[in-house]
Amino acid sequence: MISRTLMENPLNPSLLTRPIELYVFIDPTCSECWRLQPVLRKLQVAYEKYFTLRVILRTSLPTMNLPCTSNDNSYETCEKSHPSFPAIAIKAAEFQGKRAGQRFISKLFEYSYLKSRNVTSFSVLVEIAELLHLDVNEFIRDFTSRNVHRSLQIDLFMSQEMEVEHAPTFVFFNSNIEDEGLKVSGIYDFDVYVQILEELIGQAIIPDSPPPLENLFSRYDTLTTMEIANIYGITEKSAERELKKRLLQQDVERMAFNDTTLWRKNVINKKSCRSKIDGSFLY
Repeated sequence: MISRTLMENPLNPSLLTRPIELYVFIDPTCSECWRLQPVLRKLQVAYEKYFTLRVILRTSLPTMNLPCTSNDNSYETCEKSHPSFPAIAIKAAEFQGKRAGQRFISKLFEYSYLKSRNVTSFSVLVEIAELLHLDVNEFIRDFTSRNVHRSLQIDLFMSQEMEVEHAPTFVFFNSNIEDEGLKVSGIYDFDVYVQILEELIGQAIIPDSPPPLENLFSRYDTLTTMEIANIYGITEKSAERELKKRLLQQDVERMAFNDTTLWRKNVINKKSCRSKIDGSFLY
């Protein structure tokens, strides 16, 4: 039986307007969780008015109990590495705001799976914090604080309470507190999650129109060509053509990693990311 736990606050005002509570359990070192990111982003853009999202870290206990390794000859003689460090770092980032935590997760995935960096390394995690313009001194202090570790323990407790054995896993709760939650493990097509939302709400749900691209890049620091194509409902070829126009206008930057292309807003160029081409799908 999957039920709400005592760790949750029943008076959360956001739950009064959004009928679904969605808990997404991830492991930051899991490649499947990285592949889930485009699906979750599209779900947020199109249907976020119907659910409140909470990301829960599920780092296995054996991983947490592995010994820490160190290299005293490395940068600042403080190069340590441990499989649990990515989860701890995400929690440390979350202490600077929910959005900071979400941005850290995305950048951590990028470092791990596109740049092939060792995200179990403390110095690499500090590098990510610097890149995201977090308060690095606060991040380092929080990394070893009891509050951050307690927050991670709460996530592990919720995984056990909701009987989540694998990541990624979605757990949906509707507005009736007496109803059991619906647990969905693994990755499925986008339409499957939409169907689940409709069944739990009891009626058809209407997607929001995607925002202008500049707003999308304000929310997500980097996006792949495929993500942009899926969010705007066009082909990857069409998306790449429009993005190349913006590249020439110096509105966006392109970063190529093997067979994956990432796009981000050109932070140096102060011009708007709005297309000068009439009728652009990206507004």
